[in-house]
Amino acid sequence: MLEALQPQRSGGFLPLEHYAAIGEGRSVALVGADGSIDWWCAPDMDSPPLFNGLHDPDGGRFSLTPTQPFSIERRYRPNSNVLETVFVTETGKARVTESINSGAGGRLPWCELARRIEGLSRQVEFEIVIRPICAQGKVRRVNHPNAAIRYIGDLTTTFCHPDEVSIVEDSDHQTTARYAADAGSRICIGYLVADKAPLAIPELPEIDSRIDFSDDEWRRWAENLSYDGPFKPDLVRCALSLKFLLYSKTGAIAAAATSGLPERIGGDKNYDYRYAWIRDAAYTIKAFLRAGALSEAIAAFGWLIRTIDEDGPTPSIVYTLNGGEVPDERVIEVPGYRGSSPVRTGNRAKSQVQLSCYGDLLETASLFADMGHVLDPSTARLIARMADQVVDRWQEKDSGLWELENLQHYTFSKIGCWLALDRASRLARHGHIEGDADRWLSESLKVRDWVDTHCWSEAKNAYTFYAGTEKLDAALLLTTRFGFEHGGRLRTTRDAIQRELAIGPLVYRYSGAADEEGTFVACSCWLVEAFAFLGEVVQAELMLKDLLVPLGNNFGILCEQIDPRTGAGLGNLPQGLSHLTLLHAIFSLQENR
Repeated sequence: MLEALQPQRSGGFLPLEHYAAIGEGRSVALVGADGSIDWWCAPDMDSPPLFNGLHDPDGGRFSLTPTQPFSIERRYRPNSNVLETVFVTETGKARVTESINSGAGGRLPWCELARRIEGLSRQVEFEIVIRPICAQGKVRRVNHPNAAIRYIGDLTTTFCHPDEVSIVEDSDHQTTARYAADAGSRICIGYLVADKAPLAIPELPEIDSRIDFSDDEWRRWAENLSYDGPFKPDLVRCALSLKFLLYSKTGAIAAAATSGLPERIGGDKNYDYRYAWIRDAAYTIKAFLRAGALSEAIAAFGWLIRTIDEDGPTPSIVYTLNGGEVPDERVIEVPGYRGSSPVRTGNRAKSQVQLSCYGDLLETASLFADMGHVLDPSTARLIARMADQVVDRWQEKDSGLWELENLQHYTFSKIGCWLALDRASRLARHGHIEGDADRWLSESLKVRDWVDTHCWSEAKNAYTFYAGTEKLDAALLLTTRFGFEHGGRLRTTRDAIQRELAIGPLVYRYSGAADEEGTFVACSCWLVEAFAFLGEVVQAELMLKDLLVPLGNNFGILCEQIDPRTGAGLGNLPQGLSHLTLLHAIFSLQENR
């Protein structure tokens, strides 16, 4: 994918769709089209940010930007998450190649953000600015005998550079430097971070060589994906983006790599998504299974089962990446992206009930078994226990898939309970788990009848958002994959959602959402799926082609939402739910041909 543009900031902020990502399975950095890394939480995705320019135009950044006006051509290397940007000025052309590096043994004991600069023609002068922030205390600079060190809270950091880089300013809070890239020149600069551990200071040629090593590892992973169907390049790029969010230390899957980015510019829906939701983890595991990324699927499924099993009698809906309780929500004192405040960290959804999570978990276990894999005894016992909980709990109100404060009998939650019981019965009948298959099947039919009686609107000819309303919910498009269709009801529900919630290929989450946020990328992908699973594959393929046009504006890194008026990205990124639902939409074309 090649992107050519002349990046412009407004009020100090770039459009969100002008960010690419680099990462190594532990942390993710967002690289702006003008060469500024405006977001990096190190050493981990859920650590406080070292660079927070996404929240504050005067905040932390690591920028590498020409001193003259410029345009860029930018791409990921083929089948890789190593990023290449060519800067073009009136005086010359230079290429910057960027990676958060891995080593021969996988993740390095330290974080290594590497940027290679190559002169391609004549000369391009760059200004380099490193301005880290500390959310936990002071930044302290020390000239150690072996390196210039900044201590940032518990972190030990250093800027590695060759002699050709001229330091202009070097204070506690900022390093400013200059470098002129002449035709044929090549250097590497890096930023290293260690957390409560000694900091290795590798030679610059080692750091530089690990860029290409990391590229080889990304390509090896991508080339082992088993998918061979329509839209394969889009699927591979999407899978690579989703891989950023698999936290390799535990197997958890982060919902997104950022915090506090708005669902509407100037709005207050600015949440922290650097945690692992059961829903998103289950959907991602299924995507990895379908793509043939078995190691990732096993790691994530194992983490999910262990975390739920250790949590208590009933599962939470969201956990930290280490499997703990999510922190209480609090406000960070920063301006917010384009003035969108308050910026929040932590997440108050941790205390909600979301009954559809049972369906997510049981459907994942069912797919795992259907693909020829084996559930261990501990997992089988947990799955059976979760099914029994559904029998006891499905008649409760909850906050629904969208984590709303308005407790209701949400239709999608009820169908999620039906799904859990249906899959539990199937698993038991095929010998994968022990339990009362007949009881689970009988109860699933009760749930389906309840939904048909209480959540159906004759006026809309559709299932509604929740019992007793005429509002619609685009999440119900997803139920076509579950096999809930009977009597044509999901087909007419799909048509009603398309009429009332869609603008071309873009879809809002539910009735009234247009007043408070953008269209939701996942819902747009679910609409494609709904056409495919209901037998209209040609139409689904045409819709996916239309959808990839606005999604392409995000350079392969998808936000949560899109403003349908401008095409601008909204919400946190890379957004796992957006990427995994695009993967499933592509799979649906192949599976239903």
